[in-house]
Amino acid sequence: MLEDFQEIYYSVSRNKFRTVLTGFSIAWGIFMLIVLLGAGNGLINAFKAMSGNLPLNSVRIYPGFASMEYNGLNPGRGTRLNTADIQMSERSFASNVSSAGAQLTLSSVILTGPKGYVSLNINGVYPDYTRFQPMAMVYGRFINLPDMEGKRKSIVLHSKTADVLYGKAADAVGQTLRCGSMVYEVVGVYSDDNSIGSPNAYIPFSTLQLIYQKGDRVDNITISTKGLDSEKANNDFEASYRKAMGRKHSFHSDDLSAIWINNRFLNNIQMQKAQNMLVTALWVVGILTLLSGIAGISNIMFITVKERTRELGIRRALGAKPFSIIKQIILESIVITSIFGYVGMVAGIVFTEWMNVSIGGKSVNVGVFSAKIFVDPTVDINVAFQAMMVLVIAGTLAGLLPARKAVSISPIEALRTE
Repeated sequence: MLEDFQEIYYSVSRNKFRTVLTGFSIAWGIFMLIVLLGAGNGLINAFKAMSGNLPLNSVRIYPGFASMEYNGLNPGRGTRLNTADIQMSERSFASNVSSAGAQLTLSSVILTGPKGYVSLNINGVYPDYTRFQPMAMVYGRFINLPDMEGKRKSIVLHSKTADVLYGKAADAVGQTLRCGSMVYEVVGVYSDDNSIGSPNAYIPFSTLQLIYQKGDRVDNITISTKGLDSEKANNDFEASYRKAMGRKHSFHSDDLSAIWINNRFLNNIQMQKAQNMLVTALWVVGILTLLSGIAGISNIMFITVKERTRELGIRRALGAKPFSIIKQIILESIVITSIFGYVGMVAGIVFTEWMNVSIGGKSVNVGVFSAKIFVDPTVDINVAFQAMMVLVIAGTLAGLLPARKAVSISPIEALRTE
């Protein structure tokens, strides 16, 4: 084995510049593969960070517009959700619905406190709203059942809003504020990463419905599901629910635009498929980049075989077996590929670590919301192992054809070569 490596060193040392240039293409290819996979991981991790706390067993239903004729009714008519739909969701689908609630929204409402005022949206919600949209209560509590039953004028503020209205969020709980002619008591202050939208205030659904004369109308219905642990089960539930709502609101059960169903379980499955497609695409792009390096290595090995034709012929004439020739050519190809590939892989890992330090975890604020672009854009040890396997396979393939070319030349013809 030592003789093999000595021969490889001798062969490479005769063509240093050519070997370095060809090896650079291998290093660049594996570098790009590592960087692309790291960037893909950063995007995937950023999405998981934004949606990781959201429960998958939640479904939200929004009103829409019928696109199909139904029992003489023309397309284009709107669907209006009401409180009876909440009761129907719990009663008719008791085996799959653990709780159901709703939401009403007042837009651009001005709240006035002792230190200032803000304009924001007020959401009327059920006490179980935090099941669908987790939030961290910094001070006080969220809307509870007595608030809902008593139609209390209780309000929950975001910490940023509380800072503006009261100077310090810690001073807000127990204080009052004005909303037009109404006076509300602050019962809680919450905080989040503000990644979905601007901070909202929350009051009991029944309070907003009564004070602002909304009747039985609701903006959307929220459902917490149970027993739906597969894609088929969730699709079947949506079909049954759409059919029941169609009978109630006079639209065809196949009319997907009459009501909009946002199912987080199915959304998560689709997102996982998209993530898998992204990772596959990055691997394909990286490997295609690596192919140029493989072609270069194969080309240099063909040149090496041509230059050493007479030498190989002498070895064959002296009794060298074809396997030893093939092994020597392939081993030289693997060594060159592995050395330069390892350099490229280390450079790629260093670059992804730099990305992690410089932009990993940072949020970009675009006004109405902020979002994280990259979260931990690095690659793990398994990816590095896979990259090394790609290198070994690439080196073997790069040397295979030249090796077969080398043993296909008869010793007599090789000895005649000048």
